[in-house]
Amino acid sequence: MKIGLFIPCYVDQFYPKVGIATYELLQKLGCDVEFPMGQTCCGQPMANSGYAHLTKGCDTNFIANFSGFDYIVCPSGSCVLHVKDHLHDEKQEEKATAIRNTVYELTEFITDVLKIDHIDGRFPYKVGMHVSCHGQRGLKLSQMTELNAPFFSKPGQLLHSIKDLDLVELTRKDECCGFGGTFCVTEEAISVKMGQDRIKDHESHNVDYITGGDMSCLMHLDGILKRQKSRIKTIHIAEILNSLEN
Repeated sequence: MKIGLFIPCYVDQFYPKVGIATYELLQKLGCDVEFPMGQTCCGQPMANSGYAHLTKGCDTNFIANFSGFDYIVCPSGSCVLHVKDHLHDEKQEEKATAIRNTVYELTEFITDVLKIDHIDGRFPYKVGMHVSCHGQRGLKLSQMTELNAPFFSKPGQLLHSIKDLDLVELTRKDECCGFGGTFCVTEEAISVKMGQDRIKDHESHNVDYITGGDMSCLMHLDGILKRQKSRIKTIHIAEILNSLEN
């Protein structure tokens, strides 16, 4: 199984250890992983700001780098959803369609493609899981609480299998953190207040770490935590799952 590793810009620039953890984890799970060196931004920031027409260069480059893989895996629900919904190229639409159908968020790939529901790792801490909007509502990684439907959580299922990890039940488990990409720049005050509200939920459960599948949301929360001089730390789910021993 040949995997193309798709790493978001902010992970590449600010949190490379998350990309490394994803790479190592996929290898431990038996995947043949390749990181295409020519990859750049997928175009999500422009599209979310109303400039989707300016992402054609990003689309062409993405297709050039990721065509030919069996699957494309990314440690970010928001970037994956953007590619699934927006990747098009008039001259290469067949390749674009193939990529849209084979790109997966990390935990989704582990549970749905590899059919793995247990990771034999260890993380001896109390953890709160932040559920990012794009992953939940766009990729259906977990059930939305406003629906009268059976609960499920693909990332939660994997975290529950980690030895000594105490995964807490948050009061408002799927509320937005306020990051929202460029929203946190254009609506700074609202964004920060939403982030502070999310952190209060985790604080009330006395967690040691806040984890999640999108480093962008965790970056937003981490900034607020540091300004509050909180003892709580953030960690991407890939870093926890990578505690898996070979």
